[in-house]
Amino acid sequence: MKSLDDGLLSDRVALGVLTRLVPRDLVDQVLVETGRQERRVRLLPARMVVYFVMALALFFGDGYEEVMRRLVGSLRQMGTWRHGWEVPSTAALTKARARLGPEPLRLLFERVAVPMAPQGLSSGWCAGRRVMAVDGSNIDLSDTAANVAEFGYPSGGGAFPQVRMVALAEAGTHAVTAVATGRARAGERALFNELLGELGAGILVLADRGFLSYALWGQTIATGVDLCWRAKSSTDLPVLESLPDGSYISKLSDPLMANKRRDQVRKNVRHLVEVPGHRVRVIEYQVTDRGAAEAKPETYRLVTTLLDPDEVPATELCSLYYRRWELESTFNEIKTSQRGAGIVLRSKSPPMVYQELYALLLTHYAVRELMLHASQDDQGEAELERLSFIRSLRLVRRHITGQAAFPP
Repeated sequence: MKSLDDGLLSDRVALGVLTRLVPRDLVDQVLVETGRQERRVRLLPARMVVYFVMALALFFGDGYEEVMRRLVGSLRQMGTWRHGWEVPSTAALTKARARLGPEPLRLLFERVAVPMAPQGLSSGWCAGRRVMAVDGSNIDLSDTAANVAEFGYPSGGGAFPQVRMVALAEAGTHAVTAVATGRARAGERALFNELLGELGAGILVLADRGFLSYALWGQTIATGVDLCWRAKSSTDLPVLESLPDGSYISKLSDPLMANKRRDQVRKNVRHLVEVPGHRVRVIEYQVTDRGAAEAKPETYRLVTTLLDPDEVPATELCSLYYRRWELESTFNEIKTSQRGAGIVLRSKSPPMVYQELYALLLTHYAVRELMLHASQDDQGEAELERLSFIRSLRLVRRHITGQAAFPP
């Protein structure tokens, strides 16, 4: 095999099977766009550092130098560079991360993480609409002064500062396609506002009751998207028209204007204010937790823009809504299976926190895309449901350790 100079070592470093999704040409393009391309030959070129940061997100339990050894170990064994290149020190790798900054990883995630459920994947579609879910979660950070100042601690206190993340993900594939981040106590509704540009016609979004409000509903449906959100029991949803499938047409009203109108009625005001509202369909049903010692049924109220029961019956939406909980499973994959239970992000400063977070999301998406690709090669949807994320993650880790130098 032809030997290579040390300066070309980065041309051989990759992420095994994940390089198919994040090829070096795309990495180079992103580096140019973010102004991080190399102006001189370095021991740690920017492209190599990108792959190194992604590898950190796959090997949370290992130190910097050990992760780099995983990336270049097979190259050394096969003698693919001429001189005695040594793994840089932790200090050098830390400085390389700082030079790179968070923007290349953020842009890579935005370029790569697109909806991927094919039309044939029934769990990812409803009435011709791609099913997405939105929810929020917090991620523990290193307890440094800089992280505390930027992100703060969660409500009720905590041992570590946290970054708040609201994610948009496909229900059928668990693929996170967009995130908005903020301080530990940032409101989910405010962060979700930042994701509205990711929505549009042909999408159906599922969300829990914490997101439902008159204002946010209006802002969201203005994008052309369809919604199926859970409502609190206190939400005023009067029955305007009963439908054959047991659901009913209602009006989600502006609560401030509704209160003002009630005050006017109480005071016998002649000209009452108009109460604006959104025409919605409401579905009520009960769910019993069979695992509870004293199982009591809990009433669910779903509010949707899908007004026609002939297009989507109430029973179908009741069955569909449980897929919102799959985003909880996705957070568990990211925070427990991939990062590790009880482990905080290793970054000591806010810019590196964002870099590490986007690397974590990017590698999770890449594993999920690999799982979908594998399932489509075999038996499609049924096979995807049976595939284990943790086993797929272990496969990716083994492949990186053994053959990181060679894209598939």
